[in-house]
Amino acid sequence: MLEVKQVSKLYENQRGVRDIDFSMSRGEIVGFLGPNGAGKTTTMRMITGYLNPSRGSIAIDGLSMADHPKKARQKIGYLPETPPLYPEMSVLSYLKFIADLRDIPVREQKQRISEVIGRLGLQGRERQIIRSLSKGYKQRIGLAQAILHGPDLLVLDEPTSGLDPKQIIEIRQLIRELGENHTVLLSTHILPEINALCNRVLILHQGRIVLDGQPDQLANSLNDTFEVSLEVKGPRETVLAELRATPGVSSVRELTSEAESQPAIAAPLEERAGEAAAGEEATAEGSTSLADGSGSESGTVKAVVAASDREDIREAIFYRMAERRLPILAMKKESLSLEDIFLKLTTDEKLDDADAGSDSNSFEVAEAESEEKEVNARA
Repeated sequence: MLEVKQVSKLYENQRGVRDIDFSMSRGEIVGFLGPNGAGKTTTMRMITGYLNPSRGSIAIDGLSMADHPKKARQKIGYLPETPPLYPEMSVLSYLKFIADLRDIPVREQKQRISEVIGRLGLQGRERQIIRSLSKGYKQRIGLAQAILHGPDLLVLDEPTSGLDPKQIIEIRQLIRELGENHTVLLSTHILPEINALCNRVLILHQGRIVLDGQPDQLANSLNDTFEVSLEVKGPRETVLAELRATPGVSSVRELTSEAESQPAIAAPLEERAGEAAAGEEATAEGSTSLADGSGSESGTVKAVVAASDREDIREAIFYRMAERRLPILAMKKESLSLEDIFLKLTTDEKLDDADAGSDSNSFEVAEAESEEKEVNARA
């Protein structure tokens, strides 16, 4: 449905996007992630025809955006981050205006408008002036204009921005329904939204795609080691010694509180500091001291065990603990969250300012070459 081949947008004094290359099939809902300034909006504007790429090609259902721009745009529904609304118009007159722009036959317009009003919960607001509506309703109208003509490709830039929790659930359900018969490219800063909606994710960093894959498979591909968190009942020193002696284990890190078993991103710094202080206070009172070998009030030890390579060590741990009559109360394979993956890929030290400068220079050279070719072609 969508093919983006070696697309770059070159600017003279700032970073653009470089060699973006991906494709999407009908029925896919793809999440587009990246920090501010990564090039997401630039890429989406090129896909929808609002910007021309400096090089590369974009095709919608086999139609080249460069050779057949009008026909290609007819297959696209686009919701930019700021909905393209006319505040002085009523909801109904605005949608009628969009229907005319989209060349929807007059005999079909009433039915199409009625359908999108129903799907987006705009009943009772048809005669209301857009200026008087809340941000949430304006976002719904923006979505309504994007899907009014029944596009094959739907490009959504922050579609749930400004919506209340109930509206977010409704819009997410609508996007899922649209994804059954349409291709959806979704840009968002809400990472849980990617897990809730998307069957694929693209992460863009400094103008390049640094990751393309399914959300549930990304952690395995990026984990450097195989780690297991577990809770074992028994004397602290004995449990830790047996874990360290298990074949294939490279390290054992004891967890002294629930807070330490969570990724650092799971809570704000102030909250984690408060939890740590509370843990130290409790230890000072002797209520959950680990130094006495009991591990906790219930006599258990919690730890994270890392393998010497990426091999699964759960079976080896299970049999060793069973032989030593040390019951395993809980065991879970540790994996990177989408937040961890995002931070890991978008804070890569290799892509530093020096690299950014060299990229910018190469962009300028390529742009000059492109302009020279155009001039020669006209001559």
